[in-house]
Amino acid sequence: MHAATLSTDAYAPTERASLWREWNWTLFGGLESDLYGDTAFDGSIARLHAGDIILTRLEAQRHRVQRTHLLARADTAPAYLKIVAPLQGRARVEQDGREAWVGPGAWTLYDTTRGYTVDNPGDVEHLIVMLPKAQLTERGLRLDPLVARPIGADRDGPAAGIARVALSAMRSTFQELPHMSADAAHGAGELIAQLVRLSLIELAGQETRHTQREALKDRIHGYLALHLRDPALTVERMAAALNCSKRHLYNAWSDETRTLSSHIQTLRLDGCLQELRRTAAALSLKERAITEIALSWGFSNMAHFSRVFRDYTGLSPREFRASQRPLN
Repeated sequence: MHAATLSTDAYAPTERASLWREWNWTLFGGLESDLYGDTAFDGSIARLHAGDIILTRLEAQRHRVQRTHLLARADTAPAYLKIVAPLQGRARVEQDGREAWVGPGAWTLYDTTRGYTVDNPGDVEHLIVMLPKAQLTERGLRLDPLVARPIGADRDGPAAGIARVALSAMRSTFQELPHMSADAAHGAGELIAQLVRLSLIELAGQETRHTQREALKDRIHGYLALHLRDPALTVERMAAALNCSKRHLYNAWSDETRTLSSHIQTLRLDGCLQELRRTAAALSLKERAITEIALSWGFSNMAHFSRVFRDYTGLSPREFRASQRPLN
């Protein structure tokens, strides 16, 4: 996939400031832009998607953006948490009466459903990551005390610990997304969301037994996102990689409706189903052999794959593919 890119370079100097204001308003959901009174301006925006996660590299001269409380309340678009992670320059984020200054190696976040201001007093290059708010709040994490605070760092310092790991994942994902398949991009987006959530749990100081179990569950999801296609994936290998016992894995997973092994099998079957649907429906795509698809999703025994596929769908893989082909 390629980045959708906007640049003021393609326009006359007299048009650039108004275009920048328009782009910020459209792409970031009702943002007002202020150029500190400057009349000359240059900027570019490159945007990519990793599943439900939106990653944007923004390069621009000094400017400020603001979302008023009135605009935030009136907006009916999906709610996002927005991360700003400078690559060059510094940013000041203000929300709920708090402010955070961040520079290269650090990051902070804010809630798009409430008013906020981001000041960029000099030339900047930022990585901006937008995550659906529901993904981070679905298990009770309170976000209000965590916005406009440096994540995993002291004031003006670089991120450390899990926050540094999350920042590295965000940066490398944006860089490598053009070389990823849609499925890999979706997995990378899920991993970013899990690492961000772990960073926020750590910031909140939530070290209860419950949140530790949830944190391990997030690590399980992250491991599966990276290793789901590996035919050697087992609960034993996952426990060793996550430096815990199988008992701790099973305990973290105990409130799920499916066993951990069943969850892995279901994710793999869903991956096969998506690929069979996509290649059957798109006449321009050459159909991959069913065996090749199954092997690519971690199934190493074709008899087993055919049996569990029929149990899951009520059809054989060949029958399912035929059912997805468009009628002539």
